[in-house]
Amino acid sequence: MDAGKIWSSMRRHRRSIGDFSIILAGILVVAFLCFEIDVFLTEGSVTRSEETLELDEVLLLGGLLASGMLVFSYRRYGEQRRETQRRVVAEQTARELAFQDGLTGLPNRRQFDEALKAALAAPPRAGAAHGLLLLDLNGFKQINDVHGHGVGDEVLIVVAHRLMSAVRDGDLVARFGGDEFAILARHLVGPEAATDVALRFIQVLEQPIRTDNLQHQVGAGIGIALLPEDATTADEALRKADVALYRAKAERRSAMRFFEEHMDERVRERNLIEQQLRAALSSGAIETVFHPNVDLKTRAIVGFEAVPRWIHPTFGEVPAERFIPIAEEAGMIHELAERQLLAACAAARRWPEHVTLSIDLFPSQLKNRDLKARVLQILAENGLAPQRLEIEITESALVQDLEAAQELLGGLRKEGVRIALDNFGTGYSSLYHLRNFKLDKIKIDRSFISSMVSKEESAAIVNALVGLGEGLGLTVAAEGIDDTRQSVSLLGSGCEQGQGRFFSGAITADATAAIFAQGRESGLLTVNRQSLR
Repeated sequence: MDAGKIWSSMRRHRRSIGDFSIILAGILVVAFLCFEIDVFLTEGSVTRSEETLELDEVLLLGGLLASGMLVFSYRRYGEQRRETQRRVVAEQTARELAFQDGLTGLPNRRQFDEALKAALAAPPRAGAAHGLLLLDLNGFKQINDVHGHGVGDEVLIVVAHRLMSAVRDGDLVARFGGDEFAILARHLVGPEAATDVALRFIQVLEQPIRTDNLQHQVGAGIGIALLPEDATTADEALRKADVALYRAKAERRSAMRFFEEHMDERVRERNLIEQQLRAALSSGAIETVFHPNVDLKTRAIVGFEAVPRWIHPTFGEVPAERFIPIAEEAGMIHELAERQLLAACAAARRWPEHVTLSIDLFPSQLKNRDLKARVLQILAENGLAPQRLEIEITESALVQDLEAAQELLGGLRKEGVRIALDNFGTGYSSLYHLRNFKLDKIKIDRSFISSMVSKEESAAIVNALVGLGEGLGLTVAAEGIDDTRQSVSLLGSGCEQGQGRFFSGAITADATAAIFAQGRESGLLTVNRQSLR
């Protein structure tokens, strides 16, 4: 029992004693007056037998005592009744709190789970289905980080109101926590009706949300599972809706996705890859290999880009674009990137001093405040000048955290490290980044290179990007050069450097050193098709 309950009990106990004491004192006072009046009126003339209590006096005392007890009982009854009412109200409030979200007033996870189990126990009518929709806001974390949790709470309250305005009568909207919401839509006539419900939610969230003088743009990813078609238990239904939500969130915009079996297989495969990736990192099974970066005029190697390569004993070679995102999500990217940098620097010690080392910087690494010091430490330990290292970062990584990117990349560049913007031309704000970030190099995305010979539009875009880079005094390189025509066309446009299968595939650290051996210090690629070995 807490202090408040103890104090309340003591007050009630003292009040009961006080009531009884007052009643008893009143009875004694009245009795004393009655006796005193009787005695003083007959003083000196009473006999010993008359000194005893008379019948009327006994009756009076009995009546007074009964009245006092009735008053006491009535007061106690009233107090007990009020206490019972307080307990009923308190229990009702506690029950409401147990089933209600304290911030938005929506049902919480506990109430939603009970409603979901009830819906599964009552199958929909023929040709219909119950719809379980999991909704997660886009951009909410940034609102919290930039404006604080108070503003974030206001946004959540507005979102809750908008979702309630879009829901059908009889459907349930709940908040699971954070920016996660769930909707149980009963008796939907097929997937089309579920689509309509989801689109209404997306539509009501399209309008900006205002808090004080601020305006926030949020969207939502929605995952949908149909019951009992997709699941027959609450846990299975929530898991499958969450799988669909994961795919919807991958769109990075407002989107909805229905659960499909191949999604489940993909998720299970992802979980298996994550487990195997941890084991591969621990055993050192992920190798660092290199793509030559070539001067288009002289065919001399001017640098190498280091990339991770993972050959699994069962899966074979796992593409980097498959396991890198998993490493980021699972928090393994920092260890993977550091091991890659250590191996690449060890290989670069065997190259001529004019040959640079390029390495990717992943979005999650921008939050690592110790990264700059660690990079410089690794360079120093391997005897490499900072000018020989080139950090490549994509525009999509920049926009995730512009402030952190400016701080980290600006600090590295002041130390002499070169900064390259990778996949240039595919971002939606390239000119902004060229103006606000101090860059040394741009790499034109391979999607433009692959079609520049066959499509005039792609060739025009490449020429424009090369001219833009030259005008800003930046080195211009091209990715994904596969044949002679592309190489000649790029050289004619003014592009300085290139890499791709036309020059070489990925090669090992020993193979990079072998290129410069036997008097080939320039690293001239007179014969292409270097192979991995």
